[in-house]
Amino acid sequence: MEPLFLKPVFQEKIWGGDQLHTVFGFDIPNDKIGEDWAISGHPHGVSTVENGPYKGSKVSDLWNDHRELFGNAEGDVFPLLTKILDAEDDLSVQVHPDDSYGLKHEGELGKTECWYIINAKPGSEIVYGHNAKSREELAEMIEAGRWDDLLRRVPVKKGDFFYVPSGTIHAIGKGIMILETQQSSDTTYRVYDYDRKDDQGNTRELHIQQSIDVTTVPAISPELEVSESKKGTSSVITYLKTDFFNVYEWDVVGELSLKKEGDYTLVTVVEGYGNLIVDGQSYEMKPGTSCILPAQIMEWKVEGEMKIIASTPGKK
Repeated sequence: MEPLFLKPVFQEKIWGGDQLHTVFGFDIPNDKIGEDWAISGHPHGVSTVENGPYKGSKVSDLWNDHRELFGNAEGDVFPLLTKILDAEDDLSVQVHPDDSYGLKHEGELGKTECWYIINAKPGSEIVYGHNAKSREELAEMIEAGRWDDLLRRVPVKKGDFFYVPSGTIHAIGKGIMILETQQSSDTTYRVYDYDRKDDQGNTRELHIQQSIDVTTVPAISPELEVSESKKGTSSVITYLKTDFFNVYEWDVVGELSLKKEGDYTLVTVVEGYGNLIVDGQSYEMKPGTSCILPAQIMEWKVEGEMKIIASTPGKK
């Protein structure tokens, strides 16, 4: 069984830039590309396999027709989505629903996500949480546009990691590149978009009532229990273990041997170069390379100097 290497799906955004080309070497269609949907079964941008017996297949079709590749996991849709985001400008201040609200109102999963900061220009910051004590106060502050009072801003640097559960008001600030691991959902409720306009002079739609409905009040700042396991000159950092996903950093210096921990594993290189070795076969790995290690791959080795963000499905 081979890893399933995937073709990126690019999404143009008002806040996007050109770093998916200049940093990751992708051939992007223009210089306003905000997102690379690196591993996706979502209908708004489905990944296609680039190698092996499943070459040309969509991840969503493999989930439906070859569930054995995913350990016969349950669920109507491939549950995870991995993105690389290039925020040339500020993203809107936004919030995502949980599963029950998302399924009821949008017909898809809610969206819990997490961020690994690939790079951040000096002075970069994110919006992460809010200061309202009640839902009524939240509504009043939004209505009055008291953004400086409402929003919590947090400085960030390369290598930081943030957990963003559904219900968290958040925004990625300009000058930041992230690797996002999230539930397979494209439902976003915009709270505030800086009153900016697109090329046609139009502002983007806001979703004030939905945002008030789904925001966790008062805000919760999750405590991370990050752990590191040294393996020779390399290491595995465990950032998260949740119902939705488990997220790891493989910090490869020389070589790192690993064994399967979940039904399947999602892999994206965020920095450096090397090789992935499965059953004696070597596959080139470079920044932006993404693949799925199917259930049949029990162990593998990575060699070189790389930082890789890997994830496995959670208990849900």
